[in-house]
Amino acid sequence: MTNRILRVLLLLLWLELGLLLIVIPWMNVWDANYFLNRYPTLIPILLNPYIRGAISGLGVVDAVLAVDSFRHKRSALAPRS
Repeated sequence: MTNRILRVLLLLLWLELGLLLIVIPWMNVWDANYFLNRYPTLIPILLNPYIRGAISGLGVVDAVLAVDSFRHKRSALAPRS
């Protein structure tokens, strides 16, 4: 029972991380963060739309893998008799 709850919590964490990686690069928070203020040489790199798209792509992959892992693990469980 505890393993099942832990697995569901971990999969929800992966899904949330994936959704955050999809959304955060396109928000205003991304434009004014600690790293851009501390290291101004990173501004052209981190504000590049291709880099933002790559980070969002990683978020999509993470979210899809979390959903896929949840779906396959759930169907693979056999009911106890």
